[in-house]
Amino acid sequence: MRITLVVLALALAAAGCAVDTSAPARAAADFHAALAAHREDAACALLARKTADKLPDPGQGCADALREVRLGAGGGLVSVSVWGDEAQVRLTGDTLFLHRFSDGWRVTAAGCQPMGDLPYECDVED
Repeated sequence: MRITLVVLALALAAAGCAVDTSAPARAAADFHAALAAHREDAACALLARKTADKLPDPGQGCADALREVRLGAGGGLVSVSVWGDEAQVRLTGDTLFLHRFSDGWRVTAAGCQPMGDLPYECDVED
């Protein structure tokens, strides 16, 4: 009986500490789904404010800038890593970085390629 209670307590403690990877994965998938549907305004709404503000050239809107960047298809989910309020979502066709804000996960970088030991190089970033 005592072993059962210990195992149950450990299982409950582990469940309480589990990191939610579904929310950043969903935000990344929604971002790419909006791009695939040519709904760049909706994709812009999923960007972090700082990223959306930095993306366009002077006199250009976020949606027009995203059209020009022409990010590739996101593809299927490969992996999600979460560190506190930061996340990396790897899709078969893209790697995105996200930040958790009070209203949910927002994309801070997309179109990212690993550069060996150097930081990722991203087409869209803050």
